[in-house]
Amino acid sequence: MPTLPWTTPNAPRPQTRAVVMASRFEVRSLADVPRFFWKSLAAWRQVRTAPGAVGASLIAQPLKRTFWTLSAWESREALYAYAKAEPHYSIMTSLRSTMDNSTFTFWDVPVEELPITWPEARRRLAEQRQADAAPAEGAAGA
Repeated sequence: MPTLPWTTPNAPRPQTRAVVMASRFEVRSLADVPRFFWKSLAAWRQVRTAPGAVGASLIAQPLKRTFWTLSAWESREALYAYAKAEPHYSIMTSLRSTMDNSTFTFWDVPVEELPITWPEARRRLAEQRQADAAPAEGAAGA
């Protein structure tokens, strides 16, 4: 399982809070994996120089067609600026057709708690995935 370990692009200011974002992406087929992986590396290079990025990691599970991201930011504004900047914006839009499932979750932590561990991120993503599915399950039973 290829993992890009936690890196700290910009040292966080002490005694502040960071916005953490974790995501899980699943592509539709194994044929989509190389393209998604290649594009994710371009986004990784971008995050390493992004203003306001205070940490990031990536896990790729190509045979499971699954990719995980974990990042921490000085603010939501810094995170949103990264998401709207190139090449990330074009990467997001160009990969939409290859996506099967995706989950995102956000939370705040004191910067002294960085780096976030992958078990913590996966736990939060599992909770978010359950919460996202709950309304659809309730509607189906109605």
